[in-house]
Amino acid sequence: MPTATPDAVAAMLDGGPGLWLASGPAQPLAPGVGAVVESSGSTGRPQPIELRRDALVAAATASRDHFGWDATWHLALPSHYVAGLMVLVRGALGLGVRDCGSDLAGLDPAPGRNCLSIVPTQLRRALDAGLPLGAIDAVLVGGAPLEAALRRRAEEAGVRVVETYGMSETCGGVVYDGQPLPGVDVAIEEGRIRLSGPMVVGGTLLTNDRGEWRDGRLRVLGRIDDLVITGGLKADLAVVRAALQAHAWESWALAVDDEEWGQRIVAFVPSGSLAQWRERLAASLPRHALPRQVVVVERLPRTPGGKPDREKLLGLLAT
Repeated sequence: MPTATPDAVAAMLDGGPGLWLASGPAQPLAPGVGAVVESSGSTGRPQPIELRRDALVAAATASRDHFGWDATWHLALPSHYVAGLMVLVRGALGLGVRDCGSDLAGLDPAPGRNCLSIVPTQLRRALDAGLPLGAIDAVLVGGAPLEAALRRRAEEAGVRVVETYGMSETCGGVVYDGQPLPGVDVAIEEGRIRLSGPMVVGGTLLTNDRGEWRDGRLRVLGRIDDLVITGGLKADLAVVRAALQAHAWESWALAVDDEEWGQRIVAFVPSGSLAQWRERLAASLPRHALPRQVVVVERLPRTPGGKPDREKLLGLLAT
């Protein structure tokens, strides 16, 4: 997979060649296209997405305007995905970029303000390793839901956490801690989140995510397809996952077709039997939402962007 570099991104932003960061042979890019990235592929086959140069700049500018200061950005994510690419864009328009590695072992704050963008798994492992995240002015965490317990643990350790929400089609995170960035409009249409702004592909995007406004902040409730019917009753996989992760953070839940139940909920967990997990979860989930199958996997397969890899998890069911 091709990767972006700070020099290539700086040249692109200065009017130079656009960047092909998707798989397959590079294709000619239309005028104004700054980069072509792939969707995360966590729910299906990755798709190439064209991001205009002015959209990338708008996204980085909105982030800077939100904080009110420039910063050195530290790269810990793959630069061919939008989250890593945006670290390079923000750094090019700010005070520069430092590569700290995916394990954050090379984290070295620069003089002045510093920002870091990571996924929840990296945050947890960095806390376990005692890395100096407290020296960073803003630690952006996105790509997957951030558990409340993990956020509390980080904040108790002095980490300034900012939970982000966005996607490839929005040039990365456009909502920080439930607040839209400057220039971003968020609407809820029949329960689905619509994002609009100069950094959004096509200007507006009706997402597949469910959301609501609570206390003046956007709360992301999960994906539309997280609502499943099992045994004739509706269950929310986002709620099931939260219940699982309260007991074991390296866990996940999916629903698959089932002749008897219509769809059955499968729990992917590091240890334990089906009976043990149903007993543990009985106090927090209705009976119909309890898993009907358990697959033991020591570590969840994840996409390079840090999300549980749906296709690989489904593949475990076939083995």
